Amino acid sequence: MAISVGDRLPEAVFMEVTANGPAPVASKDVFSGRTVALFAVPGAYTPTCSAKHLPGFLERADELAAKGVDEIVCTSVNDVFVMDAWGQHSGVGGKIRMLADGNGAFASALGLEMDASGFGMGQRSQRYSMLVVDGVVKELNVEAGGGFEVSSADYLLGQL
Repeated sequence: MAISVGDRLPEAVFMEVTANGPAPVASKDVFSGRTVALFAVPGAYTPTCSAKHLPGFLERADELAAKGVDEIVCTSVNDVFVMDAWGQHSGVGGKIRMLADGNGAFASALGLEMDASGFGMGQRSQRYSMLVVDGVVKELNVEAGGGFEVSSADYLLGQL
């Protein structure tokens, strides 16, 4: 069953490139005691993800912060090096934290995984955005099919 508004996020471990190389990051360290705008994409460098989803959150980062968001986090079922390269290529700087869910464990624990084998991509995350306050889901916006409407930064901003 998929996660719902009011549920606590499951424990998971992401990977992130740091000054000392790739390092594990526990979900509790990302979400506890903070307000986080989390969005997930099916794949780094894919068309909608690169042209609309990530850029939208980058463009709206200051507005999200002004509404009380402590951090914006992007996750995808990609390896840590791809996520880091995509973030650098997209110019996220310190505005969006790029966390790799390389094995899809977080997407699966949320019940938001999808099978993209038909596109040669294997198991991936569905496209979504959520507002997480102290580890609890306050807003959840999961896209239907291949759409891009409710998971955008603009949509999430409208919920704050």
